[in-house]
Amino acid sequence: MQLRTQARIHSLFVLAVALTVAGCARRPAPRTPGEIPPPAVGTGESETGLASWYGDPYHGRRAASGEIFDKTKFTAAHRTLPFNTWVRVTNLENRSFTTVRINDRGPFIEGRIIDLSQAAAQALDMMAAGTALVRLDIIQKPEGRPGMTDTPGQFSVQVGAFLVRENAERLRETLVGEFTDVFIDVHDAPDGRYYRVRVGRTSEDEANRLAQRLRRQVGVSQPFVVRLD
Repeated sequence: MQLRTQARIHSLFVLAVALTVAGCARRPAPRTPGEIPPPAVGTGESETGLASWYGDPYHGRRAASGEIFDKTKFTAAHRTLPFNTWVRVTNLENRSFTTVRINDRGPFIEGRIIDLSQAAAQALDMMAAGTALVRLDIIQKPEGRPGMTDTPGQFSVQVGAFLVRENAERLRETLVGEFTDVFIDVHDAPDGRYYRVRVGRTSEDEANRLAQRLRRQVGVSQPFVVRLD
């Protein structure tokens, strides 16, 4: 009887240790103050496409929002969502997920919808592959506003990015006769200074129509609608 009691106590102890270890393994990575996400209450708005990630050499450089990019924080770049939007990102290839805050612009590659920080990519187990098919679910907009269309913004269409300013100027000159408000945005990246040619400063809907017009009339292969604010 005493042996059975001791065996039962030993079994309960082993089970308790196993549950404790498992609980620690599932515990999310600690976040710094200001990086704690809001409650996971979605708005019903989602987007599906490829995610990529970035870390060095962008770590320590200024993001489009004005913040200093930190690869260890759960942040991301998106072309059109307002800064400080919280997004649940689900890796559809392995069902892992994480939550990020939008604080940068990009990615400017056809087919990609979000560029994740290194920390977020690690949480989704996608660093080795470089990209992953993901679903984005909007959790919260800035100031708690739930809808995607209730935060007015100014949008433009990016039609090219060049390391040589003269090339950007030539493209701008070919467009000014047909389109209004064609301008060059200067962006300092780790691999050099880029001169990005953009067309228009308008609403998101109008920018999408403008992108289609540029693709159809001018033959721009990759017109990217991007939020300016």
